[in-house]
Amino acid sequence: MSPSPFRRIALLALASMLSTAALAAADDADPRIAALLADLAKAQPIEATAISPDGKQLAWVIQHEGKGVITLAAADGTHPRTLTAAAKPGTCSESGIAWAPDSRHLAFISNCRIDLTSTQPMHNDIYLADTSADTAPVRLAELSGYVRALQWTADGKSIGFLFVRGATRHASAVAAAKPLTGEVGVSGVEVQRVASIDVASGTLQELTPAGMYAYEFNWSPDGSRIAYTAAQPPGDNNWWVAKLYVQPAQPDAKASVLVDPATAASGSLRGLQIALPRWSPDGARIAFIGGLMSDQGSTGGDIYAVPANGGGLVDLTPGILVTPRWLTWTAPNAMLVGQIRNGQSEVADYAVNANAATQRHVRFSVPASIGDGSAAMGLSLSHGASHVAYVQSTFAKAPEVHAGKLGNQPPPAVTTINAALRPAWGKAESVEWDNEGFHVQGWLLYPADYDPAKTYPMVVMVHGGPASAVQPRWPGVGYGGAPLSALGYFVFMPNPRGSYGQGEKFVQANRRDFGYGDLRDTLAGIDAVEKKYPVDDNRLGLTGWSYGGFMSMFAPTQTQRFRAVVAGAGISNWQSYYGQNLIDQWMPPFFGATVYDDPAVYAKSSAINFIKQVKTPMLIVVGDRDAECPAPQSFEMWHALRAQNVPTSLVVYPNEGHHFVDPAHQRDVLQRALGWFAKYLPATP
Repeated sequence: MSPSPFRRIALLALASMLSTAALAAADDADPRIAALLADLAKAQPIEATAISPDGKQLAWVIQHEGKGVITLAAADGTHPRTLTAAAKPGTCSESGIAWAPDSRHLAFISNCRIDLTSTQPMHNDIYLADTSADTAPVRLAELSGYVRALQWTADGKSIGFLFVRGATRHASAVAAAKPLTGEVGVSGVEVQRVASIDVASGTLQELTPAGMYAYEFNWSPDGSRIAYTAAQPPGDNNWWVAKLYVQPAQPDAKASVLVDPATAASGSLRGLQIALPRWSPDGARIAFIGGLMSDQGSTGGDIYAVPANGGGLVDLTPGILVTPRWLTWTAPNAMLVGQIRNGQSEVADYAVNANAATQRHVRFSVPASIGDGSAAMGLSLSHGASHVAYVQSTFAKAPEVHAGKLGNQPPPAVTTINAALRPAWGKAESVEWDNEGFHVQGWLLYPADYDPAKTYPMVVMVHGGPASAVQPRWPGVGYGGAPLSALGYFVFMPNPRGSYGQGEKFVQANRRDFGYGDLRDTLAGIDAVEKKYPVDDNRLGLTGWSYGGFMSMFAPTQTQRFRAVVAGAGISNWQSYYGQNLIDQWMPPFFGATVYDDPAVYAKSSAINFIKQVKTPMLIVVGDRDAECPAPQSFEMWHALRAQNVPTSLVVYPNEGHHFVDPAHQRDVLQRALGWFAKYLPATP
């Protein structure tokens, strides 16, 4: 039985007070950890990049001391200069870069009143800079609320964007939830709408209905209509049941439903999720990605298309063995697609007809993470797609902007922002194996200073989602596997069934089966690694965040193979979780029914129901305002482990959501995890 609401509140309040005082408790940590954390903090995250339509200019956003800083440069990265709305650079946080069709003007968002802890409405302004003149940017709009996703109309007369009037938090389920006070679900509900601003007059219009929460949008080629995904509020919860709408680009215009996955005639989409709507250049069709998706922004699935004026929905890519994550039309009969194959990033050309999108050839494939900051694996393209820009990072190379002609080779890095950094961890290799009829892939990090004559412990890190994938990327200060490699561990990061990269059938292979088939894939992957590398099977650890946190809690109930576990933002009891989290709409697509209609399918994957089998020491960490994986789930597991006399520790971080934003908390979580493995899974036997 889960704690009563009043007991949960008391426990959370107590834990928040205790955790604040206990953040510096790991005084006996390995002294190498502090140096490692300092090295991780040296990398400057590059949040976004955009190439001008004529392919001659480039802009990018670097996160520096908690603020976004915009740099303008030539397309080859030369002649960089800072762009800001403030009198003094670094005063404001700036983001949302979007080039005008004329390649001369750049729109961006500026926030000069930065306070992440404030409960007052956010303040974001939209500015326009003339990049050909030495003049200060002009403010187009002063807005009280959350602003993102600037997008110009093709004629350059209007800028569309997503807007939450009066917002007090980022519009995201992974952001810290509002305190649950007042009438829950009624008081303080924030609604995101598609808005536009007329560049000449500064006139602001909110286009989508006030009672609908919009998630993504796209202008029609002539700017007269918008396509968007939306659902009833609350927005954090209902993205999983969003529909595709089209309406004239006018306030209070009638919206038409083009696709409702709940009733989709195409059975392959029924009950699943939709993302990234994109008009064809002739305005005749709208394409989007549809599939089983765990989170907004973690896009992946098949490519679908529907007539813009309504009509039959078509799955253009049934049965493909890759996962499209991003797309853009390059002609009425052609698309450029960003996709995952076997853990690698690919950019491919597709030929499109009325009933199918067929891959013609892969432009390039890289063992890296790529993206322009607009969407997963998004690319910034010049007019005619002759030039491309994106941010790339790997386990071996920190983020840099890559830009150049779009050809059959990846473009070069044009920045040296992080070029001086070198990894403190070991090299990475892709590992592939087969299990129960599936082809599976994962990534393996060697220990730093690897000696093949020695045997090493290994920590298995399970990714979140589960509809997601591990792709190589440079680690930040937040939780990850590279620091474990730096301290002498092999780190194995599998992409088992349920992951992206092997096609939609593979993604859907763990529906109604959480923790079973995917665990068997993972264990088979461990066996494959141990056959090839000097891993000590008696020194295996397990960790993960979100779904990986669930697996870290559940796996020790099914196997005694792991000797130490760190569970981040996990789920111990799917039945009680259903009533505790603020995003329950994601669950029926994965479990096949609500917990009220089929409690047994939730019970069979709940660690709490097998708690007597757990012997493994477990560190549990979570944010006290996590809306996706609420802290009571961690309390349940911690309480049960204590009752079984299993070594355990629970740390609850104040004012944190599913993604931690306080640098002190990010460092503390990593330091505690490294210390836990050092204690129970020493690198030296």
